[in-house]
Amino acid sequence: MNPVVLGPSGPTLNREAALTKTILVVDDEPRLVSLLEAYLKQEGFRVVTAGDGRQAAEVAAREDPDLIVLDVMMPEVDGLQFLTEFRRQADTPVILLTARVEDEDRIVGLELGADDYLTKPFRPRELLARIRAVLRRSGAVETPAARLEYRDLRLDRDRHQVTVAGREVDLTPSEFELLAVLLSRPGRVFSRLELLERIQGVGYEGYERSIDVHVKNLRAKIESDPRRPRFVQTVYGVGYRLAER
Repeated sequence: MNPVVLGPSGPTLNREAALTKTILVVDDEPRLVSLLEAYLKQEGFRVVTAGDGRQAAEVAAREDPDLIVLDVMMPEVDGLQFLTEFRRQADTPVILLTARVEDEDRIVGLELGADDYLTKPFRPRELLARIRAVLRRSGAVETPAARLEYRDLRLDRDRHQVTVAGREVDLTPSEFELLAVLLSRPGRVFSRLELLERIQGVGYEGYERSIDVHVKNLRAKIESDPRRPRFVQTVYGVGYRLAER
């Protein structure tokens, strides 16, 4: 089989709130399907699966996914056959998975209406980046709010301004983006890796623990007592969250 290559830290631990996107993973390799299902769920997605193109058609009709991750080489009805029929009915974004290094599957897949492709073996983080990028292009991901408020904490993206109880605080770009991510989902736990990707970009290969330094500096600026934070809380073994109301 064609294994997924895990990164140094393995799957990241993320928990998404209710407004999740549904991903349909279609592949005839049970181990790969199970791994991707677990990984994407940890990243906040709702995941449904199918083992071939025929099952995928049934699941897609029933679940109406926001995006489909589709293997090309499968028994019964393969990925390209499924895509040909599916594109006559829906424009749901599709990312193809192919074990071939030649361009044939990629070119044919793109001509049939695939939005992106990934060659096996691959890293889950790379697939996650492709999924997010395709969802953004398709308009399935909302634009971040320009203004975020929580208790007496205010963040204004347009002015690049943060105030606490009316007092303006001076944050670095990384601290500002870190706070914006946490403010976007109070109570949601973000892993260190996800926060690092959000503030530095998906392709950034930094040390996950460097996010701890950003959090420490952020707390020093927005918390009245950084040792007993009322905004940014640590979830040991996982990451950070903005305290629930």
